[in-house]
Amino acid sequence: MFLHGTSQINAAGHLEIGGCDVTELKAKYGTPLYIVDEELVRQRCREYVSAFRASGLKFQVAYASKAFCVMAMCRIADQEGMSLDVVSEGELYTALQAGFPAERIHFHGNNKTLDEIEMAIDAKIGCFVVDNLIELQLLGSVAAEKNVRVQILLRVTPGVEAHTHEYISTGQIDSKFGFDIGNGSAFEAVQLAMEQSHLELLGVHSHIGSQIFEVDGFELAVQKVADFARRIDQELGFQFKVVNLGGGFGIRYVEGDTPLEVAQYVKAITDAVKTHFSGWSSETPEIWVEPGRSIVGDAGTTLYTVGTSKDIPGVRKYVAVDGGMTDNPRPALYESKYEAMLANRANEPVEETVSIAGKCCESGDMLIWDLELPKVERGDLLAVSCTGAYNYSMASNYNRIRRPAVVFAHQGNSDLVVRRETLQDIIGNDMIPERISKEPVLK
Repeated sequence: MFLHGTSQINAAGHLEIGGCDVTELKAKYGTPLYIVDEELVRQRCREYVSAFRASGLKFQVAYASKAFCVMAMCRIADQEGMSLDVVSEGELYTALQAGFPAERIHFHGNNKTLDEIEMAIDAKIGCFVVDNLIELQLLGSVAAEKNVRVQILLRVTPGVEAHTHEYISTGQIDSKFGFDIGNGSAFEAVQLAMEQSHLELLGVHSHIGSQIFEVDGFELAVQKVADFARRIDQELGFQFKVVNLGGGFGIRYVEGDTPLEVAQYVKAITDAVKTHFSGWSSETPEIWVEPGRSIVGDAGTTLYTVGTSKDIPGVRKYVAVDGGMTDNPRPALYESKYEAMLANRANEPVEETVSIAGKCCESGDMLIWDLELPKVERGDLLAVSCTGAYNYSMASNYNRIRRPAVVFAHQGNSDLVVRRETLQDIIGNDMIPERISKEPVLK
């Protein structure tokens, strides 16, 4: 397993994260356990901020909280000078309860409810990213009722899709998100937004994909957005103050993944902005981006305890752990790949190839296929790397399994930031109607 951030193997042959021996973390907090390398999270935040400062452009780096949203993470994002994007009332509430400055919160989503819109307006958040005409009209109406002026970006689809090493220039009409530039709906949305007296249009937002390892797609997206911005200037006499280019910056999950350094992504984007907005725009727009996975992804490790195993001669050996698709649904959803090691016997030589199974009652609950490890024994600790993004966010109570605890490890100290769910938590929202509770029990 590739060691990220502060991770290292100590003299006892145990994995250490943030100066904390994971065998001690297991003894203190139990497993499954999400362990976050706080120093690496802060380093990633600083890499983005310093790279944009070097560009000389005005900017905001907004942490995409959907990747991992807990109060402690919101507090770190604030401390590191980040803005924050949220997609629901739950994420917004988490940020506000953590004390995150509302004026640096951006609200995304393709179906914001009336309650969410009112909550966000009352909190005086910095910006809404408007996704469709119904939302545009609803937001304008609510803002008028409250007699406030609300800042917005319009989400547009620039006709570029990028994933890993590939990008495609396409009409990109078939998406649930945003206004399409190519078919004219984005132009219409700008016109309508300009007519709304209680909405202040700052500019546009675009997002081209995820887990991107190259800069070509970002550069092409900047060009297409700049061409659209020039048309708006020429035909409507309006210049965008802000261009948000979204996220999608990749990380290394397994051997063969080759993401670029943060500074390389940022330089490519800012250079493209300077090139394509020069000569016609009176002022280069402020650039916003929204990294999520690349802030927290490789800073997270999930620790499991090995339980049972099943050896099928000539086929494979299954090794089961005390978690699975409830704490990491990504392999089942996306066939995502991960690396792992025996964290309590990290220096021992490889002896067998096994496949790591979860404990859920689903044949598809497999975390890793064909993993080379030392001879695995019941009670061993398995550490799966790069689980910081989307794992906690997507965790569920399938089979009524309790969601794990989350700890931040930093300079030899560990801090609980999310407690492990209790059995009482599992039934905490359950109710038995009185008419059922009075029914006799059949014997």
